[in-house]
Amino acid sequence: MKNFIMGQYGSFDQKKLDKDYREGFYGIEACLLATEGDIIALQKEAKRKKLNIGIHFPLRSGVYSSRDPLFLDLDSSVRKRAFDDIKKEISFIYDHNINPTYILFHYPKPVIIPDEFDLRRWKFYKRSEYVYESEYSYESFVEHSLNLFQWLSKTSNDYGFIPILELDALNEYIIKTSFVEDLLEKYTNIKLCIDVGRLHIQDKIDPMFDSREILKRFIKYTQILHLWNAKVGKIVEHGHYPLLPTLNPEDGWLDVEEIFEVIRKENKNLMLFFEHRSDLITKIELDSCYNWINELISLD
Repeated sequence: MKNFIMGQYGSFDQKKLDKDYREGFYGIEACLLATEGDIIALQKEAKRKKLNIGIHFPLRSGVYSSRDPLFLDLDSSVRKRAFDDIKKEISFIYDHNINPTYILFHYPKPVIIPDEFDLRRWKFYKRSEYVYESEYSYESFVEHSLNLFQWLSKTSNDYGFIPILELDALNEYIIKTSFVEDLLEKYTNIKLCIDVGRLHIQDKIDPMFDSREILKRFIKYTQILHLWNAKVGKIVEHGHYPLLPTLNPEDGWLDVEEIFEVIRKENKNLMLFFEHRSDLITKIELDSCYNWINELISLD
């Protein structure tokens, strides 16, 4: 379990950390911490348990107008504010001697979705977080993505963290072209995060989407897997539920064994972040989750 990561979102929660932690874990991913006291407690516990810290941008809550920086927005003033926000948060992080292993951002943001995308079964926090393909050209996507990669590559080298781009909902600009793969080949210090719960939901609601094909293409560029489950039918239920071997794909749950079969063939050297609600299950069930995933990633 040396590559396992647990989460601290919203506030530092000692009870959650005590339940989630196992000897040998790699680290903690933190996001949207409410107070400086939460940040100090996170640092102390990470030091005591010899855990690395990763940051799902932003580290602090209530500071920025958007949860995710809209660095691809068509409005140049919004793009400028996004980069200014990132610079401000990075300065805060390093001024407080946090020295994260990685900083993660959602990409693309805003998310570019097909005009017929099923928004009834996909969660966006604000209307500003997504834009339709008919409103956003491929040329704009290329221009603003290239600028993002160039800026992130330089900034991360200056500070010494790994920049991680977590793939959000994907449209044809990513699915039907090699543009993003070409960027990842050029800017090799930038890595991906693949969220298996998000892949599962898009697989169920988007007839043009094939999660196995996406995994085969992008897993070699991936540093982190976000692991959680959901039951997808006419509605999406039980979001961020832990990956348990008792959950049946025939009932609408993610086929965990299938995706790990793809992952093992392409890239076994991943960080596995359990982005789940461990409060919904017992400690014994949580052990079964950890043991199952450890077994699946280790199979030859």
